[in-house]
Amino acid sequence: MDKKLRIAFFGTPDFAVATLRKIVETNYHVVGVFTAPDKPSGRGQQLSISDVKKYALEANLPIFQPEKMKNPEFVSFYQSLDIDIAIVVAFRMMPELIWSAPKIGTFNLHGSLLPNYRGAAPINWALINGEKETGVTTFFINQEIDKGDILFQAKCAIDSEDNFGTLYNKLKEIGAELVIHTLMKIEEGSYTTQAQNFQSTDKPAPKIDKEILEIKDFSSCIQIHNLLRGLLPVYKPFFIYKDNKYIVKKGHFEIEKTSENQGAVMTDNKSFIKLVCADGYYFIDEIQAEGKKPMDVKSFLNGVKVF
Repeated sequence: MDKKLRIAFFGTPDFAVATLRKIVETNYHVVGVFTAPDKPSGRGQQLSISDVKKYALEANLPIFQPEKMKNPEFVSFYQSLDIDIAIVVAFRMMPELIWSAPKIGTFNLHGSLLPNYRGAAPINWALINGEKETGVTTFFINQEIDKGDILFQAKCAIDSEDNFGTLYNKLKEIGAELVIHTLMKIEEGSYTTQAQNFQSTDKPAPKIDKEILEIKDFSSCIQIHNLLRGLLPVYKPFFIYKDNKYIVKKGHFEIEKTSENQGAVMTDNKSFIKLVCADGYYFIDEIQAEGKKPMDVKSFLNGVKVF
């Protein structure tokens, strides 16, 4: 038997699919799935569809792809759906006319323990900053980004071997469970909200940009290692050597006293490449020259003379 709540779901990437699937499997009534418009992709510029749309098609859910959510026709249509609650997971900013339309409200699933790591890249920054713990939060959306009242949170330990890919996968499943928990409590009427307690020490989570990708701070081996953990395998962190860019796909570090200049690149041209840090060496295990395939460092040095 279907649950009584009439639900609208907003999401686009794979992270959101886990939650939508859990909602469907729990027999909640999804009156509409709202996702990004199809867009040209690849060399042939063929239209590609979002991960959420792919799943919604498989699940035979009604799909809507608004170009502009402030469009009066869309606003009127959305309001006519008589939605009880809307759920947002990895979607663009929404106008107040939309997030305020459902009877109960609109809540968001965020990939951190708010108020820490408000912003576009909470999973990345928790790793870059070397956190040992993170989590997910459901909260009601208001006028300010990621500042609405908290509903529920779930914690997640960050393992030393976690990178963005592995932590992303953990949190999308924990997040899906938290959304179901949130829905059940809302349906029962057994929930309270808590205003976020903002502090000057709250850590931000801005969008990952090109500036962050370059390895140029050599004050700490662990800092470089955490940077790579927070970027891989999706982004391409790199260092510059002799005016050439080299993408680091994998590495490890050794803490020891060094006498070489910070930022120097050292190699025996046979078996290792290492970056000199203030507290030791960061060894490159897998490397990729621009326009080339990734290679283990020994194979790379066997075919490259620039080092």
